[in-house]
Amino acid sequence: MDLPTSAAKPIAVLPAARSASVAAPLAAAVAASWLCLAGPALAQTTVTRSETVPAGKQARLVIVPNLKKDCSSGPMPEIKVVTPPKSGSLITKAGKLKTPAKYRCPNKDAEVQAIFYQPNSGYTGSDGVVVEIKNSDGEVEKRDIRITVDKAGDKAKDEKKNGTDL
Repeated sequence: MDLPTSAAKPIAVLPAARSASVAAPLAAAVAASWLCLAGPALAQTTVTRSETVPAGKQARLVIVPNLKKDCSSGPMPEIKVVTPPKSGSLITKAGKLKTPAKYRCPNKDAEVQAIFYQPNSGYTGSDGVVVEIKNSDGEVEKRDIRITVDKAGDKAKDEKKNGTDL
């Protein structure tokens, strides 16, 4: 049995002006649905803190171990400088350390990434740096570090962070 053939007929014809007004929101909805399928965005927190650095001395600003939340080893953390300092320079170092007894994973050997700040020669005053840190669990944290370069630092407070050691 042969079925009759006919030319395809549109179900409805919209006037040109109306079809454009329907097409734009439809296109936006389709694009938005693709964004939803792309996966969840990583939540990012911003931590702001202040550091005092003695003039002419190098001080550690950030140190991040390669430990996951469950204290197992993970990939090395990634540190990205978003805003560099205006009156000094940053030095990155990698190494291996034992975590402090009060850390969430106490006395654990870990690979670490660190950033040190070195003020320009003779500089005293305010400076700052913003870094993004992606930890071993893949979480991203932004750190806004406000730096005061002081002529005389508090030795007892600054002794642990000053210097070039991790």
